[in-house]
Amino acid sequence: MTAEANAGVPRLEVRGVTKRFPGVLANDHVNFAVDPGEVHALLGENGAGKSTLVKMIYGVLHPDEGRLLWNGEAMDITDPHAARALGIGMVFQHFSLFEAMTVLENIALGMDEPGDMASLSRRVVEVSQAYGLPLDPDRNVYTLSVGERQRIEIVRCLLQNPKLLIMDEPTSVLTPQEVERLFETLRKLSAEGVSILYISHKLDEIKALCDRATILRGGRVVGECDPSVETAKSMAQMMIGEELKSVTRRSAGTHGEARLAVEGLTMPSEEIHGIDLKNVSFSVKAGEVFGIAGVAGNGQNELLLGLSGERLAHHDTIVRIDGEPVGRRDAGARRRLGICVVPEERNGHGAVPGMSLVENGVLSGHHRMDLLSNVFIRFGAAARFASEIVEAFDVRTPGIAASAGSLSGGNLQKFIVGREILQKPKVLIVSQPTWGVDAGAAATIHQALADLAAEGVAVVVVSQDLDELLAISDRLAVINVGVLSSAMVTKEASVEEIGLLMGGVHGLEPAPERAPEEAANVA
Repeated sequence: MTAEANAGVPRLEVRGVTKRFPGVLANDHVNFAVDPGEVHALLGENGAGKSTLVKMIYGVLHPDEGRLLWNGEAMDITDPHAARALGIGMVFQHFSLFEAMTVLENIALGMDEPGDMASLSRRVVEVSQAYGLPLDPDRNVYTLSVGERQRIEIVRCLLQNPKLLIMDEPTSVLTPQEVERLFETLRKLSAEGVSILYISHKLDEIKALCDRATILRGGRVVGECDPSVETAKSMAQMMIGEELKSVTRRSAGTHGEARLAVEGLTMPSEEIHGIDLKNVSFSVKAGEVFGIAGVAGNGQNELLLGLSGERLAHHDTIVRIDGEPVGRRDAGARRRLGICVVPEERNGHGAVPGMSLVENGVLSGHHRMDLLSNVFIRFGAAARFASEIVEAFDVRTPGIAASAGSLSGGNLQKFIVGREILQKPKVLIVSQPTWGVDAGAAATIHQALADLAAEGVAVVVVSQDLDELLAISDRLAVINVGVLSSAMVTKEASVEEIGLLMGGVHGLEPAPERAPEEAANVA
């Protein structure tokens, strides 16, 4: 800690901050402080008020009550420009970059006073090298990995000499090796006196990195802890206010024939900077959870479109459900045969924001839940289906007539996952199942996936969260630049091996398929 911290003057102090929205008390007299040089975690389940709170610190929103103190002095942070002038920087979970522009151009656009481009280019190189975040100012963003794109956001903040750096879910799209490099950078910044306010659902990371944690529940501060002396489970229980249930796997019996088989799926991307799928092959048996790991933007979305039937393969036999060729059948036909799908993008793909939960239940559920009579919606049946989803997955909503867009990201994710699971599929394909959800909701979703597998469903989980895949999958493979690695038994795989595959060591041609192996069921 610096001398300033020893003098007892926090870098940032939040006193009695309250924020209301129509029908919602997002923050209720919140108090906490961040010292100079401290890495301070902000923890809480979905809807706890974390995002609202940091938006007020960064000037995007304004408190209805309470004060923000900066180095002991009350400040009115009117907008992000005022926040940056004080020395507050923020790296958002979703990057704000223009892919067709260079690294340098993107950095300049995000700065209040970038100066001349030649000088800025030199500063970018100096700062990026000094903090172990190497960047080439002249490269186009679309050529960069996700980890390199995150460096742009961080370096842009560092160029403005921040005294407080807010990071929102910064490791959600990184390989294990990239996470460790990021932590080295954050530790160096902390040693130089920069305060870091760190938001993450990955509690093992909080334990490894953070000096202190403030826990929010229902918009209120309910506790503070030292993560180094806590466990991930104990911190999760503080967040949700009850004991966190462990996921249990029940035996589905001997795995039979493959319920889903994919052989030689090659598919060009429809996006300008998308990733082409190259000869993807794998199979998933009844009762098996098959994980697909990978850094975002390596062909996951293209693979999901090819499996769901939103895009058709060039031959019918490339995709099979219970042995039946479906490669040339559309999404509706595949759903009727037993495929259900949770896409990565919640708003617009998984759900229509302006439609009610009842209507969103009908969108994909009508194929298997008898929710239509000719072309008319059976609203009674649809309402019962939506209510069942809300109850089974603890979706926090004013009611089933509420629009999907009115739900928090985590609650909408629970609704979409529940909608697909309750259709009792033969094959479930789910991308990023616990993206943005808290520990309690993640455990509920993981248990639901395990229960499906126990009933003989073939489950495919596409995730950037390696810990998630290691915890719930029987076998897994890694996708990189549209190529799927050979499958490995999860309990025999090493984090280092998977991380290297995620980083691209297996090149452009897939390794030969290993001999199939049965994973032992967990009792």
